[in-house]
Amino acid sequence: MKRINEYKKLYGIENNLDLKTLKKRYRDLVKEWHPDKFQNGDALQEEAELNSRKIIDGYHFLVSIAPETIASNLENYTETITNSGIADYIHKGLLLEITFQDGTTYEYFGVTKPVYIKMINSDKLNRFAKRNIYPNYIYRKSKRTLEEA
Repeated sequence: MKRINEYKKLYGIENNLDLKTLKKRYRDLVKEWHPDKFQNGDALQEEAELNSRKIIDGYHFLVSIAPETIASNLENYTETITNSGIADYIHKGLLLEITFQDGTTYEYFGVTKPVYIKMINSDKLNRFAKRNIYPNYIYRKSKRTLEEA
């Protein structure tokens, strides 16, 4: 959640995440902080390089959790959570990363430690996740695959 809020703040997004608005703000920020805009030796050049990386990372991240992106990938996501069991999972902070048996990995944001503990202590892991994780948390498809996990 911290990462989501940080990127939303960078882009000046308060509530609804709209791809059209995000794309416009992305272009404006890139124009403002593009490293080529600064000369060699300029004190702001190094800061511009860091900011441009952060802007690009933030854009890709916010696009991956945007409602339009989730809606367009909903069929594949539903297929995965319905027909594939959980192969592996990792919990770090408020991020739960679940790798499914079909090889796809999804990240769920805001999953607290008590919810994670209930999940791992559940005798039916898939059923618990279908009822308590999948419908309740913001998610995105991760670039990791089953072989990397």
